[in-house]
Amino acid sequence: MTITFLGTGTSQGVPVIACNCEVCTSADPRDNRLRTSILIEGEGKVIVIDSGPDFRQQMLRANVQHLDAIVFTHEHKDHIAGLDDIRAFNYKQQGPIDVYADLRVQAALKREFHYIFEDFKYPGIPQLTLHTIGLVPFNIGKINFIPIEVMHYMLPVLGFRINDFTYITDAKTVSEKEKEKIKGSKILVINALQMQNHISHFTLDEAIAFAEDIGAEKTYLTHISHRLGKHEDISEQLPPNIKLAYDGLKLII
Repeated sequence: MTITFLGTGTSQGVPVIACNCEVCTSADPRDNRLRTSILIEGEGKVIVIDSGPDFRQQMLRANVQHLDAIVFTHEHKDHIAGLDDIRAFNYKQQGPIDVYADLRVQAALKREFHYIFEDFKYPGIPQLTLHTIGLVPFNIGKINFIPIEVMHYMLPVLGFRINDFTYITDAKTVSEKEKEKIKGSKILVINALQMQNHISHFTLDEAIAFAEDIGAEKTYLTHISHRLGKHEDISEQLPPNIKLAYDGLKLII
C-alpha cells in the first residue's frame, strides 16, 4: 500500500497575499506546501483523507485518474472546501464517490454544499454516497480504518490507523485511551504547526514529545505553518527517527 502526501501545509498563520519570509520565498520545493491531505492506494482502492481548498490542484499534480472515496477528519474549511471538485471523477467514472464522515461533519457538508443534497439534482452537481463513521473501525474494501479521536482545542477530530500506519492532523491533546490505539504503529504522522504555543495545534516540541511517547519507528510531521521555518533548517534539529513530511513524499506501508 502506498501513502502519498498530497499536502503538508495549513491555512493557520499563512498570509494569503505576498509574504516575503524565508519560507515563502524559498527555492526548496519542500517548503512549498498545499493544505494537508494524503492519498492512499492499495487493495484495489484509491482513497483521499480530506479534500481542502487545494484538492483539484493536488489531484492534477499527483495525476490521480480514479478516486473511490474521501474520508474526512473534521469540518474545517481547510479540510473540506474542495469537495465540489469530485465532479470530474463523477463524470469520468460515471458514478458517485463514497464519502466517509461523522454526523457532525456531514451536517457541515450539507450546509456548505447544500446544492449537492437538494431534492432537485441540478445537472452536473457532484455525486456522492454518504457513509456515517464514528469511533468504530470500518472498512473501505479490504482496507481497515481504526478511528482515533483527538482534540483540536475543544473540537473532536478523527485520526486513523491503517495497519501499522497512523495519521493524525489538527491535534492538541490526545487521551490515554486513544493513545493505546496508536501505540505499536511503525509509522506515525502527526501535526506540528509552529514553534510558538497554539491553542489548538501541537507545537514542534509537543509533536516531538508525543512521537517519543508513542515510540513509532518513524514519525513524519505535517500540517506545517510557514512560521515553523524552512524544511532544511528544521530537519537539522529533529531526532533521527522524526522527519518533516513534504508534498509528494511517498511511503510504502
